[in-house]
Amino acid sequence: MRRRDCMIGLLLAAAAPSLRAQERVKQHRIAIVTTGPVARIHDPRVRLFQAFFQELSRLGDVEGQNLTIEAYSGGGRPEGYADLAREVVNRNPDLIVASTDAIARAVRAATGAIPIVWIGGDPIQAGLATSLAHPGGNITGVTVYAGTEIWGKRLQILKEAVPAASKAAYLTTRVSQAAEGQQLRDAGQRLQISVIELPLEEVTSTAIQRAFAEIAQQQSDAVIVNSNSLLFPYRQLIVELAEKSRLPALYPWREYVERAG
Repeated sequence: MRRRDCMIGLLLAAAAPSLRAQERVKQHRIAIVTTGPVARIHDPRVRLFQAFFQELSRLGDVEGQNLTIEAYSGGGRPEGYADLAREVVNRNPDLIVASTDAIARAVRAATGAIPIVWIGGDPIQAGLATSLAHPGGNITGVTVYAGTEIWGKRLQILKEAVPAASKAAYLTTRVSQAAEGQQLRDAGQRLQISVIELPLEEVTSTAIQRAFAEIAQQQSDAVIVNSNSLLFPYRQLIVELAEKSRLPALYPWREYVERAG
C-alpha cells in the first residue's frame, strides 16, 4: 500500500506542472458579425475566413482549444444592425470582427472599449477613422476599396470585352456613394456607352428582380454590379438573373464568379 501510494504521489507530482500549465492557458472569445449566413464562417470555400483562422492558429489561438468563435449574421437587414451590435457587445467578447462598413459602424456605436477588426471600403468616408495615419478609436482592419477611379476602369474593361455595348445598366443602392456613379458616367462619355443607374431603395429579392425587369425593358447591353455589401448576400440571385437575361455582367467580387457569374 505504501509503495502504491508513493507511486501515485510521484505521478501526481509529475503531472502537476502540466495541469497548472493547462489552467494558465488563456481562453479567448471572438465574435464574428457578417451580413450573410453564419455557415460561411467555417465554409472551406470562403477564403477570407479560412485565411483568418490559419493566421490565428499560427499565432497560437486554435478554435476548440483556447479559442471560442461566436458567429452572428445581420441577415442583410441594416435596420437590425444596431440591435445586433448591442447583443454582441453585451456578450463582452475579447474581440469583434465586423465584415462590412455598416456592421462596423453599428458595433463601434455600441462600444468604445472592445477592439474591433473590420474589413470593408474606405474607412474615412465610412466614418470609421479620422485618417489612415492616425485612425484613432478602438477599430482597425483592412480596406478592399481601390477608390472611385476603379469604376471608370471597370467600364473600360467591359467595353474591351464587349465592343458593341452602347448601353450599360448599373445595379446599385441608394446608400452607395454618388461618386462611383459619376465615375461611370464620365467614363461612359469617353467610351460612348450610356450608363443607366438603377439605385435600389431597399435591397430585397423582389427589388432586385424588378431591377432586372427594368434592365430588360431598357434593352441594356450589359450590367455592372455595385460592390455595396448589401447586394452581396443576393449574389446568387443576381448571377442567375444576369444569366437568364443573357447579359454580360461585370461583378465586383470573386464570390460572384464562384457562383457561376
